[in-house]
Amino acid sequence: MGDSSVPQISERKSDHLRINLDRDVTAKGIDNGFDSYRFVHRALPEIDLREVDTSLELFGKRLSAPILISCMTGGTPEARKINRSLAYVAEERGIAIGVGSGRALLEHPELLDSFDVRPVAPNALLFANLGAVQLNKGYGTAECRRLVDALRADALVLHLNPLQEALQPEGDTVFRGLGARIAQVCRELEVPVIVKEVGWGITAHEVRSLFDGGAAAVDVAGAGGTSWSEVERHRLGQTWRANVAATFAGWGIPTAEALCDARRLSPEGLIFASGGVRNGLDAAKAMALGANLVGVAAPFLRAAAQSTGDAMATALQFAEEIRIVMFLIGARTLDELRGTKDLTRLVNI
Repeated sequence: MGDSSVPQISERKSDHLRINLDRDVTAKGIDNGFDSYRFVHRALPEIDLREVDTSLELFGKRLSAPILISCMTGGTPEARKINRSLAYVAEERGIAIGVGSGRALLEHPELLDSFDVRPVAPNALLFANLGAVQLNKGYGTAECRRLVDALRADALVLHLNPLQEALQPEGDTVFRGLGARIAQVCRELEVPVIVKEVGWGITAHEVRSLFDGGAAAVDVAGAGGTSWSEVERHRLGQTWRANVAATFAGWGIPTAEALCDARRLSPEGLIFASGGVRNGLDAAKAMALGANLVGVAAPFLRAAAQSTGDAMATALQFAEEIRIVMFLIGARTLDELRGTKDLTRLVNI
């Protein structure tokens, strides 16, 4: 299905990977919002560090820390190396991982090797990934099931990226009626369906609507980290198109804002937070603001591009920073971290 050739897909994927690694593609004029919050330090936390438990259960699997290596890449030899490296880290550290958009795999099954990480991560919580707009382009539950089965994934992520699609000359921008098609997949697919943005955020009312449609979880994926309008800006050959992309460098809802608004309107839903999460302190703030899982992309991508050891060190760093934050506010469990009163919002006077 589709009209892309393998060379076209591979070239685009290679461009995205290269640009993310070599260029400054962070959002401009907007941040993730977490610097507006500060934990209250407890000099007497009244717990032992060894009591702190950062583990959780999600979709039937036990995670050692609330960290998701976010969906990033696939479809090229370079992507295979990075995916395998990150999957090994996820397996060894007991954290979740997602792979890049599977449209290329569905159209060209011979690309499976660059996406398939089960051989190195047999027990990891693994998310397949597909652009939700493809549901308006002829895809349906059958294609989603085929992707999940091919990757032996535990859940499916449907990503929303209207700005990125609008900027690409070859982009798919048929978003009318997409909510109903997402809901149909949520009803019919045998594994949980997660809906996420790619870095511009989701409004609280949209999150509520997605839950009402059957989504198992929503990743608000806010602004403040990698901006895919900036990535596309570096791909676009025509100056006027690149200038259009540059206009949107500060577009979106900051991650912390999107998370707080979503949690207020959907107090019981599984909400993931990603978008500009720089370290375990940001991740702990996201958890304290109501996230159930925190997605991290760019730090893992850059680390894995260096070595598997660097990627492993990144996972260790994030988990240890979360653990120390919990110790310093007297939170023994992630539920206590989510319920803490020891996170204050800074007010500029």
